[in-house]
Amino acid sequence: MSTTPIISKLQPVEHASAQGKQKEVLDLALKQVGFIPNMYANMANAPAMLSTYLHGYALFRSESGFSPVEQEVVFLVVSQYNGCHYCTAAHSMLADKMSGVPAPVLQAIRARQPIPDAKLAALAAMTVEMVAKHGQPDRAIVQAFLDAGYQERDLLYIVLAAAVKVLSNYSNQAFRTTVDEKFAAYKVD
Repeated sequence: MSTTPIISKLQPVEHASAQGKQKEVLDLALKQVGFIPNMYANMANAPAMLSTYLHGYALFRSESGFSPVEQEVVFLVVSQYNGCHYCTAAHSMLADKMSGVPAPVLQAIRARQPIPDAKLAALAAMTVEMVAKHGQPDRAIVQAFLDAGYQERDLLYIVLAAAVKVLSNYSNQAFRTTVDEKFAAYKVD
C-alpha cells in the first residue's frame, strides 16, 4: 500500500474554524464522542459523508441487537478486511477499553488467528463473508452463523456496519489518516 494520500489537496476541517454544514456535523460528532477524531476532520470535507457515517454508526450501535462485544467484532473484522489501519486501531481501543471484548478474542482478530469463542468466530466469519462476497455469502457460512444462535435479521445489521465502515475505511485510506493519540497504543502496520 502506498503511503501517498490519494486526497492530497484537502486539509482536515478544524472544528474551531468550521462553518455551515461542516460546523453542524462536527458539532454533532463532538457531542457523540467528546472530541474530533482525525477521521472526522477529514470526512467533514464532505459533510454529507460524515453525517451519513455518524447516523449509520449510531443506529448500528443502538438498534442492531448485537452486544457491544459483537459490535466491535463486526467493526474490527470489516476494518481489518478492508485494510484500514486507522479503524483497526480505533476499534481495538474501543474493544479493549469500552466494549469488553475478551483479550484473547481481540488478540486473535488482530493477529488474524482463529477466534477462541465459537459464537464470535461465527459472527466474524459471516461478516468477512458478506464483505468479501459483496453480500452473496456461501450458504454453509450462513448456516453456521444461524446455528451459532444468530438470526437472518442480523445479516442486515452486518450490511449496515459494513456500509458504515466503507465510508470510514475508504476515506481513511484516501487521506492516509493519522491515527489519533487516543488510539496510538493499538496501531497496526
